[in-house]
Amino acid sequence: MIRPLLVAAAALLAATALQAQPYPTKPIRMITPFPPGGGTDFLARTVANKLTEFSKWTVVVDNRAGAGGTIGIGEAARAAPTGYDVVMGQVDNLAVAPLLYKNLPYDAQKDLQPVALVADSPIILLTASSSPYNSLADVVAAARAAPDSVTFASAGSGTVSHLVGELFALTAGIRMRHIPYKGSTPALIDVMGGQVGLLSSSIPSALSQVKAGKLRPLAVSSARRSPSLPDVPTIAESGYKDFNVGVWYGVFAPAGTPKPIVTAFNTEVNKILMQADVQQAIRSQGGDINPMTPEELGARLKADTLKWRGVIDAAKITLE
Repeated sequence: MIRPLLVAAAALLAATALQAQPYPTKPIRMITPFPPGGGTDFLARTVANKLTEFSKWTVVVDNRAGAGGTIGIGEAARAAPTGYDVVMGQVDNLAVAPLLYKNLPYDAQKDLQPVALVADSPIILLTASSSPYNSLADVVAAARAAPDSVTFASAGSGTVSHLVGELFALTAGIRMRHIPYKGSTPALIDVMGGQVGLLSSSIPSALSQVKAGKLRPLAVSSARRSPSLPDVPTIAESGYKDFNVGVWYGVFAPAGTPKPIVTAFNTEVNKILMQADVQQAIRSQGGDINPMTPEELGARLKADTLKWRGVIDAAKITLE
């Protein structure tokens, strides 16, 4: 009877001592699983710089690119759970990749601890400015008249932009033909040139061409309109109730990171997300601000994993 009491007392003392220690006492490494210059890197550097400025923490971005972000995520999952290694993850490599790739070096829901949501970004459905499609209704009518005649491009098979196009087709009860590209730039070029009918894309990738009048936006995939394109309706507004998906980016830590550290990190990130310059920077990239607790972010990861598993199964998506 005494031994369990001693173990419990030791655990309580350790937790109390941890809470009493200041955090952080040394630089924090924020792994970015993509090269410098991309959207994930931009968000990581925005968060790291503002934490350093406002919270007086030293946060250093460490780019560990490769394999669609899974190399950097894997490194974070293997790191010691001390609070000094975190990663800027996103829905692609945390919710989607585990459903499509075999032998990933991590289990997102077991090996990682959600910390803070940084940004939401919807997927946008677009067409060329010269296209006959002026609305989603036009797309649906064309697809129903001739199944598989409507083509849609994405940045690649298995990306969220691909899955959003498939989910829309399933929701609308139509068949469209997916044309995968190796990145958003060649997809943009072919859609603007009329070789492909539609484009499913992140907003940052397409925003400049929309503003230049070369692409016509039809709808965004989020529940509310994007601050970057406030005149573009949502897919839900276009007649498909409760359609609400997109890309999100969040800070994750190795599983087992002490709760006081996770709570402190979440609090500081949510504080800087309320700064006007941070909000302007994120929205300039097509993102939106929606602060969450670690528990809410964890629930978001689980819900999106279930949702995309259903889409992948229904659309019979496989990767070679």
